[in-house]
Amino acid sequence: MTTAASEHRTTAAHFTALVHGTTDWDAPAPVEDWTARDVVRHLVEWLRAFLESGAGVTLAPVPSVDDDPVAAWDTHAAAVQALLDDPNSADVPFTNRHTGSMPLPDAIATFYTSDVFLHSWDLARATGQDERLDPARCAAMLEGMLPLDDLLRSSGQYGPRVEVPADADPQTKLIAFIGRDPRR
Repeated sequence: MTTAASEHRTTAAHFTALVHGTTDWDAPAPVEDWTARDVVRHLVEWLRAFLESGAGVTLAPVPSVDDDPVAAWDTHAAAVQALLDDPNSADVPFTNRHTGSMPLPDAIATFYTSDVFLHSWDLARATGQDERLDPARCAAMLEGMLPLDDLLRSSGQYGPRVEVPADADPQTKLIAFIGRDPRR
């Protein structure tokens, strides 16, 4: 059985390998006006506010992403993993006016760990590393996101859907769905 903690451990390990393999932090990322450093910044910064506002959880500070994106990511990922590994986290309610209430580990898995998974492609593409993602997870994520197309687009978090052939592989379809052009 996959738990929020095990899912994060696997997903964060993949992203960590990409972080450690990055040699040019100013390389342009597939997200408009972002660099490789900005991909890490996004993941390190948004979750903190999300957890504080929705569950009253404050993660320990991390080194500056500007000064040391590797240390910032490593510290952040370890803090998130420690939170998920704590059996008491399942008893912490997360409440958000847009998402409703759910246990904290479910909120992290649904909103954050999936974001790390998707941004792994962005960092890999920006830095010329292996950008292959787990095809089964790509297919499952896409299947779950398709019914939410209008809601996701209206959130401002996703760009316009990019058209790809109907017989494209699950990763290509997912990346195109979230507004990235997998051919560029």
